[in-house]
Amino acid sequence: MGKTNLVDIVQRQPNPAPWSEGDNIPWSDPDFSRRMLKEHLTQEHDAASRRFETIDKHVAWIHHQLLFDKPARILDLSCGPGLYASRLARLGHDCVGIDYSPASIEYAADIARREDLRCIYVHHDIRTADYGIGYDLVMLIYGELNVFRPADARAILEKVSCALAEDGMLLLEPHTFDAVVALGKSERSWYSSSSGLFSDEPHLVLTERFWDEGLQAATIRHFVVDATTGKTERYAQSLQAYTNDRYQALLQECGFNQIKFYPALGEDSSPSASDLIAILAHKSETL
Repeated sequence: MGKTNLVDIVQRQPNPAPWSEGDNIPWSDPDFSRRMLKEHLTQEHDAASRRFETIDKHVAWIHHQLLFDKPARILDLSCGPGLYASRLARLGHDCVGIDYSPASIEYAADIARREDLRCIYVHHDIRTADYGIGYDLVMLIYGELNVFRPADARAILEKVSCALAEDGMLLLEPHTFDAVVALGKSERSWYSSSSGLFSDEPHLVLTERFWDEGLQAATIRHFVVDATTGKTERYAQSLQAYTNDRYQALLQECGFNQIKFYPALGEDSSPSASDLIAILAHKSETL
């Protein structure tokens, strides 16, 4: 995130290197977080979180197919407003959710308190958070792994391996390689809004996308222009692309085996799942 002006847009870096203009959009900013929570909870689209009907199906699949209807200890990384963890807790699981968005965590924690769920929500960056130990299942879903620099993604997976019980599992839902390439090669776009995710005030959003062939990563850059003052904010987000072979190798290097690929989470056929795959990996036994 960076403050700029219209001249800076004209003189912008034509091909920014991945992650050179910021790690991510500002999930931890209170105002952005508040607006993002609204996007998580809407049932009009699947852009931030999936619609509840789909989440219910995924949770049932996790409960029945992965956990065999038995109570488990679950860690949900980048949990957002707890839409998966709270549902799993209602089915008798003990859950911990970690997310960088204060509004999402506040919402999830309030649900857990009001329903007396066995679910703890922690406001923290999953790159630096203490996960704890002894989990039967750790989840990192809806494409979240790809937004991290490769070194950070590896560190997260290594922490997951340490956090799992001896027979524990990782449920990963990353982007396909082709989806990240397509994102990076998409055309520029723009829209105007009276209020929205990036601002409560009338504004324009100018978006351009880049594909770095050498680093195999896509970058999305947004310039948000206040319609009244002309004040401009810049946001950037990068995503690392991995082939299935690279996912497999990375997981093995981070302490996982019995790695199984699924076409989609819960064998989902909805449009929101078309650019994602699901991977189930078991913690390797220590010698």
